[in-house]
Amino acid sequence: MLTSLSTVIGTAAAQVPAGVVAHGPWGDGGYWPLFLLFPLFWILVIGLLIFVGRRTWRGNHRWAAAQGGEGVLRERYARGEIDETEYRARLKVLRSDQPR
Repeated sequence: MLTSLSTVIGTAAAQVPAGVVAHGPWGDGGYWPLFLLFPLFWILVIGLLIFVGRRTWRGNHRWAAAQGGEGVLRERYARGEIDETEYRARLKVLRSDQPR
């Protein structure tokens, strides 16, 4: 049994073309650019994460800048932290052009 198995393997190895033995399963190297796909994939993933992160940060930054003092005052009034008279007094101070 072992002898016949070694004979079969030996015959199969003898029938393998020389190009496959010399260059492996890729033949003459026709698929060499495929190794670039893995780094390219990770570069694209990291670039996408940076792009999304910057857009999110910019959106939050713009929202916070647009919020301003009057927005914070409106939120505090809506939550019930201050009453209407205090809201109007503080709004009047915020809208006045006089320096403090």
